[in-house]
Formats: sequence, C-alpha cells, structure tokens
Amino acid sequence: MAGLAADGVNPDVGLLYDINGLAKDAPTWLDRTMEFVGEYGIMLGLVLVVLWCWWSVRRRGSAEDSVSAVAGLIWAPLAAGIALLVNIPIRGFVERPRPFLSHEGLEVLVAGKTDYSFVSDHATMAMAIGAGLFVANRRFGLAALGLAVAEGFCRVYMGVHYPTDVIGGFALGTAVALLLAPLALALLTPLVSAIAGSRHFGWLVRSKRAAAGGSLRPESLDIPEPRAEGKGENGLAA
Repeated sequence: MAGLAADGVNPDVGLLYDINGLAKDAPTWLDRTMEFVGEYGIMLGLVLVVLWCWWSVRRRGSAEDSVSAVAGLIWAPLAAGIALLVNIPIRGFVERPRPFLSHEGLEVLVAGKTDYSFVSDHATMAMAIGAGLFVANRRFGLAALGLAVAEGFCRVYMGVHYPTDVIGGFALGTAVALLLAPLALALLTPLVSAIAGSRHFGWLVRSKRAAAGGSLRPESLDIPEPRAEGKGENGLAA
C-alpha cells in the first residue's frame, strides 16, 4: 500500500503538482499566509464558527430548538476527535509516505512532517466539524463546510498531502459525523436538556433574556377573558 499514487502519470500526482505549483509562482508573503491558514487559521476559524453558532442559538432559539442545536454543537468536536482516532489504524495500514518524500520538485511550505500521509488529519477534523455543525444548524454548517473544503485545498497547496489524502479525510470525517450522529444526539440531548433546566448552568443552553422572552408569550399565559361591562351573571344588561 505504500506505493499508492507513486506513478508520476497518476492523476492524483498530476493534480498535486498543479495545485502545489501555485505556491511556486506565488509571492513569499502569500505562501507564508497559506502556511498559517492551512496549519492553524482555518481550524481556529471553525472553532469561532461553532462558538458563534452557540451564541446565536442560545439567544434566539426556542427552548426545544436550543437544546437540540447545542447537543449538535457538542457532537461536532466530539465527532472530530473520534474521526482522528479512527484514522490511526487507517494510516498504519496504508503507510503512505508524504508526497515530498516520493516526488521531487514540490514546494513544501511546512517542514518536519514525518508521519504518514493518508488520510489527512486536518481534512478529517475540518470536515467532521463541518458535517457535525450542519446537523446542528444548516446556515452555520454550510459556512463550516466551506472552511473544510478550503482546508483541504491548503494541505495540497502546502505540498504535505495528495489530493486523495484530502478526499479520504473528507469521507472519513463526514462518515463519522453523520453515521454516529443519531446515537450521539440520543445520548447528548437528555444531558443538554438537564443542563438547560439547571438553575446555575441553564445559560449555557439558552440565555436568560431568551428564556424570559419565551415565558411572556401570550399563549403561554393563562389570562381569563375580560367580562363585558354592564352585564350581569347571565350576560343580560343590568
């Protein structure tokens, strides 16, 4: 399995050279920017998207919607962690060297990568978070999925992964996030619901302002119908 994509005419290798070739033609400042974005920036961006989604749903959602959304938000990073654990035996089985170890002429922006290449950890984590967030909230999930795709492009641009490393990471992250989501949400939703009903930690699920606003809805109040003036008990004019 170590010789996967070792043939120079392989489309995987050709696409690698095409994308990584952009780094050769780019100015140094752009390569440094892509290095930071691909290694740390997009992952930080995904964390911020998750936090932004949490802040939004706890302030605007109904009690039921907030509980289900927060449970999904908790699942997103958990899915990423599980996907990384699943990737450990996959990497050991495939044993695919980094592309710069098998192919010359690549512009490698990050030195010191000595572990196996397939599948990409960064792509796996990014897509698992994106897919998990999509389960919780479609709008924020689409933004996270866009960041995950950008992460995959950056890994190939940096010369540290083949395109199929990234595709494999996307597939692994998506599979873990979606296939295990029903079980995960079944376990997390009661926990989040209990937190929401807690006196001290309920704000983690729904803000006090949103809870107060929800409690003042007319349909939730038992307000008797006003009695018409000038009528007796039998509804006749006095």
